[in-house]
Amino acid sequence: MMGMSPAERLSLKIELLAPVGTLENFQAALNGGADAVYVGAPKFNARNPARELTHGEIQAIVDRSHQLGKKVYFAVNSLILEQELPEVIASLALFAKMDPDALIVQDFGLVNLARRYFPELKLHGSTLMTVHNSEGVRELQHLGFERAVLARELTLKEIETITRRSGDMQLEIFIHGAMCFSFSGLCIFSSYLGGRSGLRGRCVQPCRRAYSTTYTSGCSERGNREKTRKGKYLFSMNDLNGLEAVSTLAQLGVSSLKIEGRLRSANYVETVVRAYRTVLDALQEDGSEGPDFPQALAEGERLSEMALSRRTESGYFFSPQPAEAITPMVSGNMGTHLGRFTTVKTGGGVSVCRLTLQGSLRRGDRLRLHLEPSGERIAFRLKQLFVGAEEREEAVKGERASLQLPPNFTVPETGHIEVFRVDGAPVPFNAGGMHLKEAQEKVDTFTASGRREVERIIEEVGYGQEQFIDEPAKGRQRERLREKSLGVDWWLKVDHPEVLSWRFPFTPDRLLFSFEKKMLVTAGKLRRDLGKRSRTVIWALPPLFMENDLSRIRKQINILIRTGFRSFQLSHPSQIHLFGRERVHLFGNYTLNVMNSVTAQFYAGQGLEGVMASIELDRISLSRLLDGVREMGGQKPAIGMQVYGAPALYTSRLNTPFPLEKELLSPRDEPFVVHRKEGFTITCPTRPFSLLPAVEELKALGVNYFVVDTCGHSRKKDLEELSARLSGNGRYGKLPTFNYFGKLE
Repeated sequence: MMGMSPAERLSLKIELLAPVGTLENFQAALNGGADAVYVGAPKFNARNPARELTHGEIQAIVDRSHQLGKKVYFAVNSLILEQELPEVIASLALFAKMDPDALIVQDFGLVNLARRYFPELKLHGSTLMTVHNSEGVRELQHLGFERAVLARELTLKEIETITRRSGDMQLEIFIHGAMCFSFSGLCIFSSYLGGRSGLRGRCVQPCRRAYSTTYTSGCSERGNREKTRKGKYLFSMNDLNGLEAVSTLAQLGVSSLKIEGRLRSANYVETVVRAYRTVLDALQEDGSEGPDFPQALAEGERLSEMALSRRTESGYFFSPQPAEAITPMVSGNMGTHLGRFTTVKTGGGVSVCRLTLQGSLRRGDRLRLHLEPSGERIAFRLKQLFVGAEEREEAVKGERASLQLPPNFTVPETGHIEVFRVDGAPVPFNAGGMHLKEAQEKVDTFTASGRREVERIIEEVGYGQEQFIDEPAKGRQRERLREKSLGVDWWLKVDHPEVLSWRFPFTPDRLLFSFEKKMLVTAGKLRRDLGKRSRTVIWALPPLFMENDLSRIRKQINILIRTGFRSFQLSHPSQIHLFGRERVHLFGNYTLNVMNSVTAQFYAGQGLEGVMASIELDRISLSRLLDGVREMGGQKPAIGMQVYGAPALYTSRLNTPFPLEKELLSPRDEPFVVHRKEGFTITCPTRPFSLLPAVEELKALGVNYFVVDTCGHSRKKDLEELSARLSGNGRYGKLPTFNYFGKLE
């Protein structure tokens, strides 16, 4: 649909896009009335379940969908490690023959591979690309994308503005399902806790856990005493229900409404899809409400309430600060709350609990146990149900029931267990119209026939051919890139001018200034005070600029350039468009998510002189990335690594009454702190992480520059500790090392 005018886009029927994680869900999506479905590509999607659809099953879904005139999109939206590139190339070659209607992608290395070797594959930008303004849409359009999936955090008014400025680009909106506390693409909390990266589909959902606060109480005889408040679910968002926004979105010309839930049940998928089908069918051709719309909306709401989910709200559609986005005293578990228990009886190898039911249930229902206060969850199918001594198929609200629990289940020494009904009995699968055996045979033929071509591409990519660099960017690159290597430099990032007067045991080769008000207002003075050293300054842009702020941001950047600053660090790929034809030096922050050499080469092709490796990488994955960059042909970007700092684990728009600047404790007593900064809520570890003991190893691996980040830790005692650690005097204990000495999954 490239080349559409806004008027033509408005005339098109809006697409209802449903999630498919199983063959049963595919059948459910069709039954509910979906126009299109999206499936996860095995191993490389951002919802990595224990059991994925096979390539043969996906091919059967494609064949059946196209037979019915419906579309299928493959979610290939995980970040890619260097060592995974050969398998990714083989997957792309297979996908090109399986005939999907588009790939949903996040990693720009994968984008480069698809554009160069498999141009027949259409591309959609995943919500993990954090497309939150018209510049983000513009960037994807420039790269040949057909569609952008916008961030969930946008209001209807912002979506209207972005739509108006997006020309012929298709826009997709999440309309129903789970909401992340953080902007998608900017959450590294799960990764920080143990290497399970949400950007690679392994999120352990730390946002669904209870967090407690500590405070000091006065004691007249014994001094102050630390106390802990009861934990609350401060980050657990209610689910999104956008039924009331459907008509407005249709009138804006949005191309697709997307339902989240590839990991949810067939019952859920069919019920929610049917709810939105009912409402969409009550719209007139221009998207306005038809005469039957009120009744259709009421029916849609009734259906959505039948779906076993968390509490639902309208998300950000009607306000940038939705009042009911979080219910902190409720766990955020999906489904109907059935009650709680504190003891378990065991006999004959069977564990049983008793509770008074707060809702009905049947044998075969899927239940989830929520262990308090740890937040651990255990899901299972109910095999046996008793009321008194009588075995039942069903029990109703108010009855005292005994439930058979999973084998070897035990209750924690302290706490209790909440029980939720999260799904009904399984829906029988009917393969009518699907030819699974024939589909698998097609996949096998595709794989065998393409093997030599895959080997050729892998060999070519291994040599890093220069064709990965965009032709329009080559001229900019020659102007901007220096001929000499950056070498091993030390960069110091600051968010307070006072830090510049501190005497560190090293002289920074580069100064990274945080692009925020307290630094910007002193830009002229900083330029004068630094003198010739001002040439070492790089202004570090944050990852988010909302649509209404773009004009102001451009003015601030122009003022900095006129003041004499000409180096900037980008935190989002679209920010390159903020500089137009200005002759500036550009670098990339770790939020550009460089995990492989093809992604690094992409940014070199965009004119970036250096880019930081992903902050999530372990030492093996970092080593392989650096090996890949070394073997690249053409111009190589310098690769940096953050070696000290307290990174943003969550970046949220929501400004709820968090205990700001107070320590929060996870159920495992891990300490964090919440800041409100430049209009966003930032959650960071209380203590920095540090790779300072590993700098010699990092040098040997080939890292070109190290970044020491003092943001949020610029008090005198913080700087004293940093100086001591830089000097290596051993005065302070060990700090976390993120994933470097662990394993990134």
